[in-house]
Amino acid sequence: MQRSRKFDFFVRILLTQFFPLRATMKTLPDYFQSRLANILDSIRQIVEIESPSRDAAANRAVVDWLVREAEKISTSLEIERIAVEGYGEHLIIRAYSSDEKPILLLGHTDTVHPTGAKSKNPTRIEADKFFGGGIFDMKANCVLMLETLRAFDELNLKPRRPVTILLTCDEEIGSPTGRALVEREARAAKFCLVCEPSADGAAKTGRKGTGMFQIKARGIPAHAGLEPERGASAILEIARQIERIHRLNDSEKGTTANVCLISGGTTTNVIPENAACSVDVRFTSMNEAERIEKEIKNLKSIDERVLLEITGGTNRPPMERTAAVIELYEKARQIATEFGYELRETQVGGASDGNFVGALGVPVLDGLGVAGGGAHTLEEFVFVSDVPKRGALLARLILDN
Repeated sequence: MQRSRKFDFFVRILLTQFFPLRATMKTLPDYFQSRLANILDSIRQIVEIESPSRDAAANRAVVDWLVREAEKISTSLEIERIAVEGYGEHLIIRAYSSDEKPILLLGHTDTVHPTGAKSKNPTRIEADKFFGGGIFDMKANCVLMLETLRAFDELNLKPRRPVTILLTCDEEIGSPTGRALVEREARAAKFCLVCEPSADGAAKTGRKGTGMFQIKARGIPAHAGLEPERGASAILEIARQIERIHRLNDSEKGTTANVCLISGGTTTNVIPENAACSVDVRFTSMNEAERIEKEIKNLKSIDERVLLEITGGTNRPPMERTAAVIELYEKARQIATEFGYELRETQVGGASDGNFVGALGVPVLDGLGVAGGGAHTLEEFVFVSDVPKRGALLARLILDN
């Protein structure tokens, strides 16, 4: 006997009510696929609003756009704009208020590209690649976070936990004003999903911490031809210190210490009075961070006539691969397999605001952004075909917790 349309309608209602996860599993990928053209247009719009770090007006313009789009989704969203002089505005969007601990979605609106760079990497789609400055890191993912809220609204799916979206405006320069806000929201959260770029499609279950130091040397100038013995070379001292710094590298522990900038001297025939170098340090544990910082700050002059000045320190703690992180990853991996999507994991040397979250002991899964490549270059892109998959994965991770 042929079933009526009314019967089919009620079957769908029952499936949604009594088997919500199974129904959602089928619905969300299809939903994001149906929205793909709209999502791509939104990505184009936000990418073309250039927002380099420290350009306050440009970053406010991005927040203006995000707020307008959020208000189109729902008038019940709580939206907070936090102005920070010289940087722009941090943005917080809260949804589905309840007594449960919220899920924190974390990202940023600033990019490394200066204003005008879009002329060198214009927004365009070539085959499966969508190019644009800051599209991979991480404006496409700012759009995707809003699209998860839209999916819940249009599919009548209400997460059990509140959702907090936090987008800072200074992540690319070390989060000088954003860090405190990230830590505040993370302390209140059940767990954190960081929508930073994936690593060749893989989620990031570990990130190294970072340290930034500068070493300045002040020696004694002298004529290089007439009386060089009276001089004390600042450049020679820095060169000797570089050898000491290089010995701090420990590949087995994942610790790196690299001098990345060096300067010094005045002219060709003068023993140099001044020299300086910068040191980039990466580490996988706070024990290593403390060891390296102590070693660098306790460096002593080899030529006692040269004075050393050492500044800087640990910038971001490591995001360690803990049992709670792996549990969160395994849940994401299982969800992905349900709609034929492989989600690998990896650990990387670069840091993000997720490092601050992990250091607080809050479970965090990073690298959930759309797959792509060319971060921080003029060939930055995301894969168009990955957009619906990432959207569905992010939405399910929220709904399943």
